[in-house]
Amino acid sequence: MEPKNNLDKFKATWVSHSSIKDFLNCPKLYYYRNVYKDPITGHKITLMQPPLALGGLVHDVVESLSILPVEERFKVSPLKKFETMWASIGGKKGGFTSREEEDAYKERGRAMIQKIINNPGPLANKAVKIKEDLPWYWLSEEEQIILSGKIDWLEYIPEEDSVHIIDFKTSKREEAAESLQLPIYYLLVQNTQKRKVNGASYWYLERDDAPLTMDMPNLKESEEKILQLAKRIKLARQLNHFKCKEKNGCRYCMPMEQIAKGKGELVGLSNYKQDIYILNTNPPTRTQTAVNEDPETPY
Repeated sequence: MEPKNNLDKFKATWVSHSSIKDFLNCPKLYYYRNVYKDPITGHKITLMQPPLALGGLVHDVVESLSILPVEERFKVSPLKKFETMWASIGGKKGGFTSREEEDAYKERGRAMIQKIINNPGPLANKAVKIKEDLPWYWLSEEEQIILSGKIDWLEYIPEEDSVHIIDFKTSKREEAAESLQLPIYYLLVQNTQKRKVNGASYWYLERDDAPLTMDMPNLKESEEKILQLAKRIKLARQLNHFKCKEKNGCRYCMPMEQIAKGKGELVGLSNYKQDIYILNTNPPTRTQTAVNEDPETPY
């Protein structure tokens, strides 16, 4: 949506579910993922790991379906698309350390896509696409803060001329009850397209054959909470103050710090022009294990 009062979106503070999650996990992690730029390439940096690679690819396959008319979505098997697209994350590009590891993740991905084919559910219904590639709106014009994020799927409900939010989950973990993902998606959909929101679901593709309906958050309370967090992020950026809560670094920021110190291997460039790295050196066991168990989602 276009800003009012000639506000400059390029000077605004942009926040999203992933950037807020970064900040809450560790301000220093937020710095490395959202502020820091490689002094040579001028690009932001990201750490690639197998769960992230798999999740991103499955989401890309699903997104490729959403832009097609209903009758054409399964004319070309999504499994074929998955197999073709796998080359973009194969080997080091996906953070895989062995052929066995890559094959195991690939099989998990195939099973998720096959589940969609066998049980298309809402994917067999009309969908609404928000015009912008990255939906956003002014969360606060006064504070010059923008909320942004990508929505996996908006199912169109013709009886009510409304939309139903669906978020696809590729992780084995359930989204935490205190997660801000659903409130943020609700706010984005409410403010970036004209139809009312009639509900939201998470679809855990490894576990469930259909989406799981979630309780809708209070819109006003969500907006207030997210705005307060966004103000904290804005202030941290203004002061350039991003301090880890632990003296010697935590499980969230340490891998990114190693990359910034030149201990990572550059393996590619993301669609958002981030330099994609993997770690060749082994950080402390607790760090590597913790990060692998709690991978960041692509959206």
